[in-house]
Amino acid sequence: MNRLMIAALFTAGLASALPAAIAQTATPPQARSEQGQHAKRPFRLPSERVEARLAYLHTALKITDAQKPQWNTFATTMRKQAREADKRVQERRTRMAEGAKRPQLSAIERLERRQQIMTVRTQRMNELIVAGKPLYATFTPDQKAAADSLLSSGRGRGGHHRHRGTHGAA
Repeated sequence: MNRLMIAALFTAGLASALPAAIAQTATPPQARSEQGQHAKRPFRLPSERVEARLAYLHTALKITDAQKPQWNTFATTMRKQAREADKRVQERRTRMAEGAKRPQLSAIERLERRQQIMTVRTQRMNELIVAGKPLYATFTPDQKAAADSLLSSGRGRGGHHRHRGTHGAA
């Protein structure tokens, strides 16, 4: 019986101390919004990420002076696409800050929207292919092996895209 009383007192003590501990460690709502998922990321915009990616690829692929013109075309295409993505990110952040709600779409409207997104992504991929083919053609066998590993890992763009659920997102 003595053990039962001690356990009950211990449980009561924890129950009364827990709300105080939570209150002390709780982050104020404003601070939570400032610490959103984007605050933890080293790159807040696609253009910042693409510059780091291009610098890495340039070094890893050992781009030569003779390959610079083709490399510059490829890099310019990636930068252009990143700037376009920056605009989309900023627009989405503005809508979220203004409290805009997503429209309720029917199943058909969602399929049509998905189709539009896929069409735009296909166009972007075509741009990268057009810019990348001449560069790839100048590569040595070692550079091709590195490019095959770095650019074609099956994980989306450049092998560095996150997955949503069980399928990849481009």
